[in-house]
Amino acid sequence: MPSNRLTYRRRMPYNTKSNNVRIVRTPGGKLRYLHIKKQGTAPSCGDCGLKLQGIPATRPRESAKLSRPTKSVSRSYGGSRCANCVRDRVVRAFLIEEQKIVKKVLKESQQKRK
Repeated sequence: MPSNRLTYRRRMPYNTKSNNVRIVRTPGGKLRYLHIKKQGTAPSCGDCGLKLQGIPATRPRESAKLSRPTKSVSRSYGGSRCANCVRDRVVRAFLIEEQKIVKKVLKESQQKRK
């Protein structure tokens, strides 16, 4: 019967966040520590803070190795803003432009009256 006394396989002897392990049985029947990598966080929208869909949650070094198409979505503001916030921006810009045109038309009509 294998003993339950296991030692860490790396030089770090403390139970820290970066030194998480789980016990695994090897094909030879021995118990061994398997070091677990830290979980990555999904990128979030810069405006509302929601997690961005379609972009994997990876650690920084891992995301640096990923190809560009996997790190963004094919839309304007693809990798930094969610779809709802982009829609709001587009609608806001459109309404502001419309308002400018209305102001211009009103000003022209007032000048014609004078």
